[in-house]
Amino acid sequence: MPKPDQQYTARTLPQVVVDAAAAHGSRVAIIDGEVQLTYEQLDAARIGAARAFIAAGLEKGERIAIWAPNIYQWIIAAIGAQSVGGVLVPLNTRYKGSEGAYIIRSSGAKMLFTVGDFLGMRYPEMLVDQSLPELERTVLFSGEAAECQSWEDFLAAGEAVPAKEVALRASALTPDDTLDILFTSGTTGNPKGVVTGHGQNIRTFENWSATVGLCSDDNYLIINPFFHAFGYKAGWLSAIIRGARMIPVLSFELDAVLAQIESEKISMIPGPPTIYQSLLAHPRRKEYDLSSLRLAVTGAAPVPVELVRQMREELGFEVVVTAYGLTETCGVVSICRADDSAERISHSSGRAMDETEIQCVNKKGQPVTAGIDGEIWVRGFNVMRHYFNNADATAEAVTPDGWLKTGDVGVMDEDGYVRITGRIKEMFIVGGFNCYPAEIENILCDMPGIAGAAVIGVSDERMGEVAKAFLVKDADILLDEAAVIEWSHAHMANYKMPRTVVFLSELPINAGGKVDKAALAKSAEVER
Repeated sequence: MPKPDQQYTARTLPQVVVDAAAAHGSRVAIIDGEVQLTYEQLDAARIGAARAFIAAGLEKGERIAIWAPNIYQWIIAAIGAQSVGGVLVPLNTRYKGSEGAYIIRSSGAKMLFTVGDFLGMRYPEMLVDQSLPELERTVLFSGEAAECQSWEDFLAAGEAVPAKEVALRASALTPDDTLDILFTSGTTGNPKGVVTGHGQNIRTFENWSATVGLCSDDNYLIINPFFHAFGYKAGWLSAIIRGARMIPVLSFELDAVLAQIESEKISMIPGPPTIYQSLLAHPRRKEYDLSSLRLAVTGAAPVPVELVRQMREELGFEVVVTAYGLTETCGVVSICRADDSAERISHSSGRAMDETEIQCVNKKGQPVTAGIDGEIWVRGFNVMRHYFNNADATAEAVTPDGWLKTGDVGVMDEDGYVRITGRIKEMFIVGGFNCYPAEIENILCDMPGIAGAAVIGVSDERMGEVAKAFLVKDADILLDEAAVIEWSHAHMANYKMPRTVVFLSELPINAGGKVDKAALAKSAEVER
């Protein structure tokens, strides 16, 4: 990234791909099974897909949806559409028919790109009985389904369109044009479409990739799903920006991932802490050569200090950093730096990107001093344009002077590092004291033997509400409820302590990839 006194030149997505092809032409860009594409071939594939989108009648600003796992065609379809002004709308591969239809219908997507079957999910069939008045065609990257066009036939139809038409359409784009609409997970209601532009996304991930240290020599194993900003923007978009080699993972299978690390000399693996915990716990881990591992970026859940140490000492990562973001900020709010201590990486989510701002505020919107809980507000080039077709929600989320209200509660230290302590709507009150689940979860994850934690508030006759903890133990660790409560008594204020503990083999995850607190709350009600 340029220094503050240098002029920044904003770019569009097609400019990024063209620049990558010029800089890294014959270097391999993507390896997906038997398919290998160099950066020159990736750019040629982009142009081919863009010609097909023109032939299909896609106009600037119209939306195309992708409902598919991590495969190379996903990337080509996205950059092809985005090169001629199309707007990408990714769909979560865990969605069922009604959920997928809601996104397609709400976005007004004109085309859907999907697969005939993935892990037993037959997406086209799931939409048969859904009302999708604006959807004109469905294209299959692979497999078969009734009334769908094959990816090969879709591309073939574009051969009649001159490549110069693509260049003209791409050159007419500006960094202010819309790049994508990602829908929030909808944990507090129907998902909302977050509208972001070409320039702000590219600038965000130029900054992110430079800060974490991603480089053209990296072999990047993209485990995070492409439908999420972590797999799409911090994933393949960042890889293209930096000229790294992309190796998409179709579905996470630990033995296959270990084999890929060795065979492809993987150096970069981002993901939630559970990925690294799984690698560490694998009984045959030492049979694989993991010496190529260099860079890990984690977040989205508490990261124990011991895990950071093990990632460095046992898995061999040179750089381990945590980050925090949300869909409304192009995916990034704050990032740790490579030279931060294990304690800082574990107990914070980093500080603001260069030329962006973070503040913690009270209920009146006034900044609070360092060390005091407040709602996290963000301002800068990473903040969304608006919610799609939802002016009221936009006005509620973004202040007139550009601050995005994240809904997350955190504490900022004197150096600007932020520690997330909870969600405003997840807060519960114990005997008059505010409790934030994420803060308690972070503390619990520092307990030896705890691999994962989720906390909710449950009703209590005397205190009003108290904390209930759902914990995942490390393999072969003996722990019981009494031991957890005793440890908690020594490590957190009494009002924060979980009064009851449930051990689970894994935490339930919702369609947005987050811990399903609603499911935990429902199970707690059943227990009563």
